[in-house]
Amino acid sequence: MLWIPFTIFAAFMQSWRNAFQKHLSRDVSSAGVTLARFIYASPLAVIYLILLYHFGEAEAPEFTGKYWLFIVLASLVQIAATVLMVMLFRLRNYAMGVGLAKSEAVIAAILGALFFSAFLTPLAWLGVLIGSVAIWLMANPASFKEISLPTLFTGLASGLCFALTTLWVREASLLLGLPFLHSAAWVLLCVISLQTLILLVWITIKDPLTLKALWLRPKLTLAISVCSFFGSLGWFTAMSLETVAMVKTLGQIEILFTLMISARWFQESLTRRDLIGLLLIVVGAICVIVA
Repeated sequence: MLWIPFTIFAAFMQSWRNAFQKHLSRDVSSAGVTLARFIYASPLAVIYLILLYHFGEAEAPEFTGKYWLFIVLASLVQIAATVLMVMLFRLRNYAMGVGLAKSEAVIAAILGALFFSAFLTPLAWLGVLIGSVAIWLMANPASFKEISLPTLFTGLASGLCFALTTLWVREASLLLGLPFLHSAAWVLLCVISLQTLILLVWITIKDPLTLKALWLRPKLTLAISVCSFFGSLGWFTAMSLETVAMVKTLGQIEILFTLMISARWFQESLTRRDLIGLLLIVVGAICVIVA
């Protein structure tokens, strides 16, 4: 049951990372905010891995071509997912942006059933339906007749990318065959390092002023990287122990942390319909895990 505390810790750190990212997104481009998530995380991942091998015995990993394929795919789609979430912050408020991206849990359950032999029972499919209704509610706060297509599609795309990330991360971790802490640490280091390299090259070529913008906001950039590292550490470790559907269902507790941050820090008010939508996402995810 060690996956439970790791998941709760990851959800808590991720809610703060998202809050800091929203704050940074007011002055920095989406790509820059995404880079802030990784830029200081790689050294932390190296230190963590060294400490693991210093205090615990484990063999050196064997990296196969299939492992690197999962790493590359997970790295690319997580970058896309983060950029889409930052776009959500600009389309809706903080809590709703995170809420829409949490369609990840439902999408991961569907993809798991289709491609990873994790078949769903009728109760689980009910959870998928409830999650879909929740997304509809949050994308249409005023009326069912007024469909916010940009918000809806961006939220679904972000959730899809996050779901693919978690599924491929788990597959990569299982391929290493190491103790769960070590396998998760290796995957974390590989993913974060590749993401940092990709974003640094891209931003240096396309938008070098973004690097200056991050340099002028060192505390906020560092806070995002630290929260991102510990959040990813929690997620990757939990998913090396348990299936994605289980981890992401419990991870819905992040919504509660998000609501508190949204109300206390950003002074954002949520409508009754918003709250119902968030609640339904939790109910839908619970149906998936109970099934």
